[in-house]
Amino acid sequence: MSAVLHLAIPAGDLSKTVKFYTEVLGCKLGNREEGRWVDVNFWGNELTLHQSEEQLPSVRHDVDMGAVLVPHFGIHLTQDDFDAVKDRIAAAGLTYLDDPYRRFKGDDYEQETFFIADPNNNVLEIKTMKNPEVLWPDN
Repeated sequence: MSAVLHLAIPAGDLSKTVKFYTEVLGCKLGNREEGRWVDVNFWGNELTLHQSEEQLPSVRHDVDMGAVLVPHFGIHLTQDDFDAVKDRIAAAGLTYLDDPYRRFKGDDYEQETFFIADPNNNVLEIKTMKNPEVLWPDN
């Protein structure tokens, strides 16, 4: 395995946050130290959730679609996986921080994106690209 992103974040109540990543987002769990941290398979990347007391502050930064929360992290999904995550969010009765929105309409970079927070208020951006091959064209 190579070129796998590893990100460790504060999870607050670990059991509550694990439930969000597994039941709402559909991620699988990996290695863990019970009650302290757990690795999540975040679509092939290693996201480590740490039991914590703290939450990261977020601020809004202006972009074409409005003011987005920073810091945030996320994932690019296929349209089918993106739609499945939206369905699980709806089934869980959760609300978006920023509703699904189509950006760059008619452009090579056209995408649908939304922002949601996990139970510890870590902000996630989930998106699907109309033409994913244009994201990192060969130089």
